[in-house]
Amino acid sequence: MNKHVEIEKSTIKKMIKIYCKAKHNPANEFCESCQKLVEYTDLKTDKCVFGDLKPACSSCPIHCYSKIYRDKIKEVMRFSGPRMLYISPRRTILHFLNVFHTKKMLKNKSVKDIIKTQKEKNKINITF
Repeated sequence: MNKHVEIEKSTIKKMIKIYCKAKHNPANEFCESCQKLVEYTDLKTDKCVFGDLKPACSSCPIHCYSKIYRDKIKEVMRFSGPRMLYISPRRTILHFLNVFHTKKMLKNKSVKDIIKTQKEKNKINITF
């Protein structure tokens, strides 16, 4: 797995942990619903059609999350995002750089070209 993708997965996990600890105060690391959200985000990140060129989800032209999970992750990010700046400033800066890079990449290349490149590289079957 790409280092960039692993960083994104650990960042979102940290954001969910901040949210869960403040809102649900679980005895374990995550409550049941937040653990399901972590598993869902890991699954979607691993199966991203952009592969190694995975953009930040907030900048992605393809929304692969179901509506329920998309609404939940937005809630988590709105709550945890500002707190991440104090808890993990390095990750926050890396995330903003990733968003900037994503917007720049998508401006210079079409989504179909990026996916086609990943399809050829990974020999995966994606149709439009």
